Amino acid sequence: MTIQLWQAALFGLFACLASMPGLGGTVLGNYTLGRPLVAGLVVGLIMGDVQTGIYLGAAIQVVYIALVTPGGTVSADVRAISYIGIPLSIVAVHSMGLDPSTTAAQAMAVTLGSAVGTLGTVLFYGTATVNLVWQHIGWKAVEKGEFKKLYLVDMGLPWISHIICSFIPTFIITKVGVTMVDLMKAYMPMDGIAMKTLFTVGSLLPAVGIAILLKQVATKPVDLLIFAFGFTLAACMGLNLIAASVVGGFFAVINYRIKLLSLQKAAPAAAGADGFDDDDEEEI
Repeated sequence: MTIQLWQAALFGLFACLASMPGLGGTVLGNYTLGRPLVAGLVVGLIMGDVQTGIYLGAAIQVVYIALVTPGGTVSADVRAISYIGIPLSIVAVHSMGLDPSTTAAQAMAVTLGSAVGTLGTVLFYGTATVNLVWQHIGWKAVEKGEFKKLYLVDMGLPWISHIICSFIPTFIITKVGVTMVDLMKAYMPMDGIAMKTLFTVGSLLPAVGIAILLKQVATKPVDLLIFAFGFTLAACMGLNLIAASVVGGFFAVINYRIKLLSLQKAAPAAAGADGFDDDDEEEI
């Protein structure tokens, strides 16, 4: 499998859209198109292998499921992970004859995506640096009272930054990346120490993503029991991600209804207690 020029161009375009807050806000751009799970579907459609794209995108998503950028600090760039790492991972999986549903293929994708994501921080900070030029133009427009120029500063000029720091690097790397995959296949055989190390590290990386998410979500010791129960239930039943989501949604509805009933019972009790206090005050 090779990446064509038009496919590399589409990857570059989606890399721009995934990192532009102007595209319907960060919700539609960074936090939707930029997520590996969504990008796996997009890349799979572009490359004509949706199944492999979703498999590898879901595997990479686990690592970055709790990725945040506090204070603008970026440890990994999702545009590079999604639209450079996933296409190269699909090519690598096909070149090495791996089944995308296997642990080996997903470990390969996770490791390759993590490496690209770390290098992709250069794209993030490069974009932010170039955007400083447009920021100064915006401030001058505000000082002169030319507020209509702010639309150009916010929606138009940032495209220049993203073409330079998102489209061009993504286009070049994804197009030339096929050669890199071939070299990796030739000089790092599947049964060699390098590839075994790569698979071992890749299989451990999802634990990091789960640990980060668990640290944010689990605020009480009982939350850990629920978390462990979910894993145990999924392992015993052999559920895939979709089935596990359905079962989890079912338990979420039960929990919601229980809390709603407890609140409804607490409200009349509180009202009755207040009424009793008022009567005592009047009698006194």
